[in-house]
Amino acid sequence: MGLFTRTTETAPCTVEIVHKFEELSAHVRLDNGAVIHPGDSVLVHGAPVMAPWGETVVEQRTATITRASAIERAWTRLTGDLEFMELCEFSFSEEATLRHGEARA
Repeated sequence: MGLFTRTTETAPCTVEIVHKFEELSAHVRLDNGAVIHPGDSVLVHGAPVMAPWGETVVEQRTATITRASAIERAWTRLTGDLEFMELCEFSFSEEATLRHGEARA
């Protein structure tokens, strides 16, 4: 891992798609034990995996892992918490929000 350069590696992976009433999920497991770090990206090769209603589909694929440079990894760690907090919406007020057209009593 260089300060400014990215590296790539190829890994076998297992793709699991669940399309059921009780679960709707998609998971990719890297079969060689590779670990994904902040800033890294994974591209799974092949046609999209489609699971019919009520079924689970498991397929073996190949994935390309693009490792972030040292600068990108540090930046992702520094800004990751801030970006996560943007997704959260906190309200500690007891006052309820009024819907359009409503008036306070």
